[in-house]
Amino acid sequence: MWWLYREVNRRKEAKLKEKFFKRNGGLLLQQQLSSDQGNLETTKLFTSKELEKATDNYNANRILGQGGQGTVYKGMLIDGRIVAIKKSKALDEGKHEPFINDVVILSRINIRNIVKLFGCCLETEVPMLVYEFIPNGNLSQCLHDPNEEFPLTWNLRLRIAAEIAGALFYLHSLASIPIYHRDIKSANILLDEKFRAKVSDFGISRSISVDNTHLTTAVQGTFGYLDPEYFQSSQFKEKCDVYSFGVVLVELLTGKKPILSGKSNEGGSLIAYFLLTMKENRLYDILDARVVKESGEKEILAVANIAKRCLYLNGSSRPTMKEVVMELDGIRMSNGATATVKQSFDNVEYEQRMTLLGLGRLLLLRPVHFIAQWILNL
Repeated sequence: MWWLYREVNRRKEAKLKEKFFKRNGGLLLQQQLSSDQGNLETTKLFTSKELEKATDNYNANRILGQGGQGTVYKGMLIDGRIVAIKKSKALDEGKHEPFINDVVILSRINIRNIVKLFGCCLETEVPMLVYEFIPNGNLSQCLHDPNEEFPLTWNLRLRIAAEIAGALFYLHSLASIPIYHRDIKSANILLDEKFRAKVSDFGISRSISVDNTHLTTAVQGTFGYLDPEYFQSSQFKEKCDVYSFGVVLVELLTGKKPILSGKSNEGGSLIAYFLLTMKENRLYDILDARVVKESGEKEILAVANIAKRCLYLNGSSRPTMKEVVMELDGIRMSNGATATVKQSFDNVEYEQRMTLLGLGRLLLLRPVHFIAQWILNL
């Protein structure tokens, strides 16, 4: 009798997993992966048992963070890899196909400054995503709860800014299909063991066909980082990501949160306060003391002006992420740093991507000012 009871339960469990797998778009994902053999090799469909074992049955001690899109657990796969497993909140009816499409697109991304998606599990009630684990927390924690053992120096902040910009440039311009992140904020910038930036949390990101210029959706994102133009129109364009990046850049300059605590003449808005200090030529009133101590005035003003342009109310007046990358790299390379665009790719992919842009080896052969002017005219 005990054997029969176990067999009945096993069959019920198998049917339930099959039901969830189909409902979560598993058949569609298998179809899309089978049509892309290169992607099939790098994207894994995990079983529910594998992820239960990896997280010790989703032990509360394994929780890395919780948010509007779900809960993230730290886990260890059977091959020893440490991963971050995101347990999504329930998907609305009709949202499974876009979810699967985005899994396929994100699994193709393999650059240093975007968190790698290893695969997913669809035989659970809600979809599960498996990412590489990034050990040093997020940029928001490092900026607003500083650790004196690992201070965010000016050079490190400048490198992080360039790495975020490079990742967004890739998503907007170099990915097989343009991708809008839609929730760029310091909490979504993870830092690896070498404090390299990794853009994460693509929970509300969307891919967009090359013949479209915007998405019309219900407004989503994080207060303090939302583009005012998007908030009014509900039309998300690539320049909305640029605005959010501008907010992060101001955070790096000031060490302050987007929503200021305490009394403020600007209604608690860091961006309003920053723009006012720029207008009144008193930027140093708002800068982080470490930034003032470790950088020169020319460099600070150059970065502040990039942030100011990213924050223009008229989205069409903002720079593209390509322009931002080249300007930040120009600032960094004047101090002997390596171009972010090259750092973000392995050598083969870098050459392929740069060839598509018509750059080839130009980055290695020409002065910075020539490169910047040439690429901005593409």
